[in-house]
Amino acid sequence: MNKKIRIIIKKLSNPRVRRRLKIGLSVYSLVVILGLAFKLVYDIGYFNAQSLKNDKNAELPIAYPVLTIESAQRIVSGALKEDPTNPKTIVDQIIDNNHKLSTIIIENNKLKKIAWIIDMRLFFTGDLFNNEGYNLTEGIEHHHNINRGAY
Repeated sequence: MNKKIRIIIKKLSNPRVRRRLKIGLSVYSLVVILGLAFKLVYDIGYFNAQSLKNDKNAELPIAYPVLTIESAQRIVSGALKEDPTNPKTIVDQIIDNNHKLSTIIIENNKLKKIAWIIDMRLFFTGDLFNNEGYNLTEGIEHHHNINRGAY
């Protein structure tokens, strides 16, 4: 055992071996330091992104009002001045539940029609056009197989 240690020490005392050992250890330590630096930068960036995300979530209003079938039915009944407990016009489906402009399907006398609710309080059944002049009401009626009939 003692001889083996002496042989190892003798080999390590060679200047070529020392220089190669120094270079190898330097490269290895440089790789470890770079790895730790990248990990540290990644963690800092990740935690900054999470705190930014949390700050943005905190700035948002507590909750947007959600349009349900019941709330849409109240809005439609109020706009058409119908009895809310026994309405003639029934909200069949909510197509697009957006707090600014919601699209709904209403039914009256077995005729279905596309209607719109704006800002959770205004109701209308006319045609709605986008910036290019495309009739959104007609497109949604076609998509949901609703015939355009007299209402």
